[in-house]
Amino acid sequence: MKPEQKTGILAAINRLNDGVAVRMTWIFGSIWCVYAFLVFSLVPALMPQWQETLLYISNCIQLVALPALMVGSALLNKAQDDRAMEDHRALVEILSDVREELADLKLRTAGIARDTSEALQRPTLTDVSISDQTFVNMGDKPESDSP
Repeated sequence: MKPEQKTGILAAINRLNDGVAVRMTWIFGSIWCVYAFLVFSLVPALMPQWQETLLYISNCIQLVALPALMVGSALLNKAQDDRAMEDHRALVEILSDVREELADLKLRTAGIARDTSEALQRPTLTDVSISDQTFVNMGDKPESDSP
């Protein structure tokens, strides 16, 4: 058997095992399983002669179910951890983008603040040119036309 075939078969077996463990975890975690075990536990009260057989069956169920539940829980937790890690990476990327945008915004607002403070520090104009030939002197009082 080739090594590629061997790893392919092992991967298929592992997927099957994981699927069975997760399915058993879901089944044993359902309310219907609780009802079934409740009925199962009441059978010896109705038929005491079956008590030893039911005890044996109960032990077998426990021997199979407990390891399967542990494996299934570990697989489900791993999937949740993987999702949490993916969410963390996405949030870190978003945070990086927000920081870049904030730095850009700070640079832009710093330029606006600098331009505003420079404009406020300029001396006020007393002569305003409306066109190339007309000047209006804003500092002088208007002359009165009356003699």
